[in-house]
Amino acid sequence: MATGLSLKRLALMVLTALVSLVLVQSLWNSLTEPQVASQLQLYQTDLLLESSAWDGSGLPPDQWPLLRQGLLGEDPIGTAQKQYKSVRDEAIVLVQAASPLPANLGEAANDGKPLPRRQQTALTQQQTLIAELDVRLGLMDAAQDNLPAALDRWGQVQTSETAPPPLVRTAKTLTRLWQEETALPEDEAWLRQSLKGWFETRALEQLYRLEQREGDRQQLLDQEQIAAQDQLVKLAIVGTLPVLGVILGVGIMLGLGLQWYLKGEHSLLRRPASPEWVIPWDGETIWQVLIVGFFFVGQILLPLILGGLGLSGVALSSRGRAIFSLTYYLLMAAGGLGVLWLSVRPHRPLPTGLFRVKLSLSGVLWGVGGYLVALPLMLLVALVNQTLWQGQGGSNPLLQTVLEEQDPVALVVFFATAAIAAPLFEETLFRGFLLPSLTKYMAVGWAVGISGFIFAAAHLSLSEVLPLTLLGCILGGVYSRSRNLFSPMLLHSLWNSATMLGLFILGG
Repeated sequence: MATGLSLKRLALMVLTALVSLVLVQSLWNSLTEPQVASQLQLYQTDLLLESSAWDGSGLPPDQWPLLRQGLLGEDPIGTAQKQYKSVRDEAIVLVQAASPLPANLGEAANDGKPLPRRQQTALTQQQTLIAELDVRLGLMDAAQDNLPAALDRWGQVQTSETAPPPLVRTAKTLTRLWQEETALPEDEAWLRQSLKGWFETRALEQLYRLEQREGDRQQLLDQEQIAAQDQLVKLAIVGTLPVLGVILGVGIMLGLGLQWYLKGEHSLLRRPASPEWVIPWDGETIWQVLIVGFFFVGQILLPLILGGLGLSGVALSSRGRAIFSLTYYLLMAAGGLGVLWLSVRPHRPLPTGLFRVKLSLSGVLWGVGGYLVALPLMLLVALVNQTLWQGQGGSNPLLQTVLEEQDPVALVVFFATAAIAAPLFEETLFRGFLLPSLTKYMAVGWAVGISGFIFAAAHLSLSEVLPLTLLGCILGGVYSRSRNLFSPMLLHSLWNSATMLGLFILGG
């Protein structure tokens, strides 16, 4: 038995070292990768631009200026320019952070070494983004009758050594059109293919003006009015619903704080939670479940097995990638929960209160209330985080995929992964198992904080460590007070659902 135990611990030590190496490398790799927040900002900016084209037809003349001021501001195009320039500045910082790269980077990437490939991909993405932003900024300059600035932007793209050929062609086309030279027969099709939304309309409007196609120009502007109304509704949803949630969240926090002040030890937040957790297993079991069940199986073993079988989501269709992501997550969850079940099985029957999931009104109130409280707190942390990382630090790759996805079936599958599978698995592991287990060795507050940090680190993006630690602490706080896993599962599902719905609206 002693020999078996020592061999088990030796195996755990080896796996811990391997997991630590992969975890540190993944977090370090994310340092020079962009955050999806910048892309989200641009999508919302594009909504602002498209909405700004509406002339308020159908509304009383005295109402539209007030509505426009409230939703779009004084100068929508100027506001959009500032936001685009901000994202461009962040991209330049990322490019400078990734350069100079090793002289043999291209060879190393071709050899399949993971670190150089990720660096090269991040660098290429940011160089492409800079060229794309310059094309769009040039169109905004042209719309504000600042033609020299527009021509300078497009000239930078044309002389860039890193701009993709399609963007160079678009810049050349726009330069030719605004210098009022002869339009080519293929210009219209190319502009429709290479530009979208407000930018496509401005380019086509200039083309039709140059070719004296007044009928087509007027039809284009009429279509823009219809689209602008739809985009204004989206902008209102994206802009106002989160604000309402933040207001409610602040109200709940003020109410809880007032109750704490008035009732002291009898307040909701200070009243002792019950029943207390009784943990029959030791620290080695905690170690085993985390290292083997979550990190090794999910981050090392499963990728190796799928890679060895030649299975990857890269070459699949939209629906194929969505199904692959869901399947991968379910396999990871099955492995993690399987190790968890085998680890706690010798201690059955489990003490009362562990892994308790009960659908109840109080459970719903804790989950919804926790979500509303999380909104203002996460907003504050997001502002700090953006200042800290300046667009670097990586993001969950699923967010960018969903943002650019157009297939409804694929979106539903991605939604199921984020809003159902992830809350069930992660809350069972991090709140249902890890948090109570840590209370055997420390106070509940410390257990909430440490389990929240491990939850954040498991997402493998440096820029997400701070906000996800806060979210993990809120989830842990809700569970420690409600003693019902349904509450953090609901909170987690609401958070991911709201994120997915926001991406659907912005990317739609």
